[in-house]
Amino acid sequence: MTAVTPGPAIRRTHPIVRVLRIVFAALGIVALAWIPLRNIDEPTFSVANYFSYFTILSNVLAAIVLLVGAVRDPQDTRWQLVRGAATVYMVITGIIYAVLLANVDVMLQDRWINDTLHRILPLVLFLDWIVNPPRVRITDLQSLSWLAFPVVYGVYTLIRGPIVDWYPYPFLDPREQGYLQLAVGLVVLLVAMTLMALAVNASGRLGRRWRGLGGDEPDPVSVA
Repeated sequence: MTAVTPGPAIRRTHPIVRVLRIVFAALGIVALAWIPLRNIDEPTFSVANYFSYFTILSNVLAAIVLLVGAVRDPQDTRWQLVRGAATVYMVITGIIYAVLLANVDVMLQDRWINDTLHRILPLVLFLDWIVNPPRVRITDLQSLSWLAFPVVYGVYTLIRGPIVDWYPYPFLDPREQGYLQLAVGLVVLLVAMTLMALAVNASGRLGRRWRGLGGDEPDPVSVA
């Protein structure tokens, strides 16, 4: 009779982690909703402009990822790629804000909202990615797919900007710096974001080794 070797045990996400994900998702949702709800009747406020900020879009995705991770926490490759994308976008948000936008008005004058969306949640997503790393292997090539959204966002912004005469960020505004300088800046930014994506993926692999999750596991069955 052939002995059957049991497969690796499927690790469940700790309840405290799930609770923390709900708490920070709720904080993000409140922060995201605060400005539109408060300014919806102001003639100068534009919902379209508000949701044209990379910060806002990345935080919306982050809140969704935290909620799904708290309720179901899927472990298949497809979901972990979505989760990794959200982590990269939040890392991009935090780093670019610190380097380029700390002294620029980006519609988030409320200190607590600004800190939540630009500092706290980027750190939360990154720490969650390391402490609770994906249980499936994500290749460097797969991690580069995370750059698709920033590229699409940049194209959208540059097309929409001249139409509405408004750009969300100074480094995406060609009206003062010109298109040549803009192009050079965007190339540098793309290189930086590529390195960020690879670094986030590498940190996930380190987290897996730290958690003893192995190197090349197949997609496990999602556990609620």
